[in-house]
Amino acid sequence: MSDSRPVRVRFAPSPTGPLHIGGVRTALYNYLLARQMGGTMILRIEDTDQTRYVPGAEAYIIESLKWVGIEIEEGPENGGPHAPYRQSERKPMYRQYAEGLIEKGLAYYAFDTEDDLETMRKRLEASKMQPAYDAVSRMGMKNSLTLGQDEVKARLESGDPYVIRIKLPRKEEVRFHDEIRGWVVVNSSTMDDKVLLKSDGMPTYHLANVVDDYLMGISHVIRGEEWLPSAPLHVMLYRYLGWEEVMPKFAHLPLLLKPEGNGKLSKRDGDRLGFPVFPLQWTDPKTGETSSGYRESGYFPEAVANMLALLGWHPSDNRELFSMPELIEAFSLEKVSKSGAKFDVNKAHWFNQQYLAQRSDEELLSTLWPAFEAQYGSQIDRAYGLQIVALLREKFQFAKDIVPAAHYFFQRPSDYDREAVAKKWKEDTNASLMALAAAFEDAASSDAEGFESCFKSSCEAMGKKTGELMQPMRIGVSGEAMGPPIFELLALLGATEVAERLRLAASLL
Repeated sequence: MSDSRPVRVRFAPSPTGPLHIGGVRTALYNYLLARQMGGTMILRIEDTDQTRYVPGAEAYIIESLKWVGIEIEEGPENGGPHAPYRQSERKPMYRQYAEGLIEKGLAYYAFDTEDDLETMRKRLEASKMQPAYDAVSRMGMKNSLTLGQDEVKARLESGDPYVIRIKLPRKEEVRFHDEIRGWVVVNSSTMDDKVLLKSDGMPTYHLANVVDDYLMGISHVIRGEEWLPSAPLHVMLYRYLGWEEVMPKFAHLPLLLKPEGNGKLSKRDGDRLGFPVFPLQWTDPKTGETSSGYRESGYFPEAVANMLALLGWHPSDNRELFSMPELIEAFSLEKVSKSGAKFDVNKAHWFNQQYLAQRSDEELLSTLWPAFEAQYGSQIDRAYGLQIVALLREKFQFAKDIVPAAHYFFQRPSDYDREAVAKKWKEDTNASLMALAAAFEDAASSDAEGFESCFKSSCEAMGKKTGELMQPMRIGVSGEAMGPPIFELLALLGATEVAERLRLAASLL
């Protein structure tokens, strides 16, 4: 492939369920390279296996990519010069390539039944050999290499079920360069004669993938490590089909690993440790089971994109926060690691907190306003809401947690932190709270500095250290032992409301 060839990349998921977060990372790396090189990002739906098709999965994939900020130039939704972009709709075109390989002597018809295949497997296992339909075992099977021409013709004309298999050489080195892993060398003696066209006329992933990548002018195939074993077969297909000169560059990405590092990150890990492994919430249409998503869990899409980019790719410096344009500028396949990247849920939370910090109070309030209205009524004053957001935001990693935490700004405590009360309350604490209530009312304190000054002078007058009454005062006002800066909290509630709450607490505790 010449360096002048336009960069065209594709993300090619199967609509067999929700998109795993590792798939989102694969799409992201494709997108970053395409944008950096002024190229084209394509979405192709690989739905050749109709038995595994799940309704709603394609729409879920499209929505997930949009949410995380990945823009598609060509795909099922917006079309393009190489439409259709669903492989099931391209079915008629694949047969000609499979039959063309038969004509060249590079593929063959195989008429074996399931029983035939099982017998072959058992025979090879009994001989301590690896069961495989390959250059050796194919000569003992029912195919167009072992049957006479007349019988093959008769079988085809009578409609006998068959598949088309690639005919691989018995012993030949297959070499290709991976942009992440360097040179990969595999001997064809370790490879199967994979099925290219199934008995229902549908292509397998291998044939459809190679044909579509060629027809769509794909320049780089960036996909997960799990596809690395298939790459030598795809290289052979490019060679057999006469397309080796325009074969795309390959890059096989490292796995996303469990937090403990042993094995691929799975939904079970998310369920066990309490974090999503899907970008959006997904409800299984068959079982009705719902799985959590990053969006519904309160993550910012920019935080998810930033986090995923750094799970396997390392920038030149130690920088961690990147906007999408900055990722596009900095990304390179050369900096992608060969080894798997451990998922760290605490780091995911940290990323979200960084993006929360970048939002203005007004942006956060606009996002949270429907939830504020739903929880506390539609007559809430926005200016008051803005002050609440400003006070609470520093304590949280997720913006959505601000709304339930704001309850004491709207209603007096109905309960108190009993453990903190047991530690902090003394015989005269309630009397001290009553005295504070009177002092705040008399001073008519309106700002945080006024409340602080009044509190200190009141403590001095009572002969108390400020530390003795600081937490009881907070508990009396909010019901909780922790919270935002206390004097800013008092100023927002106002002297009259603060006094009423302190007297209420003194009467109840």
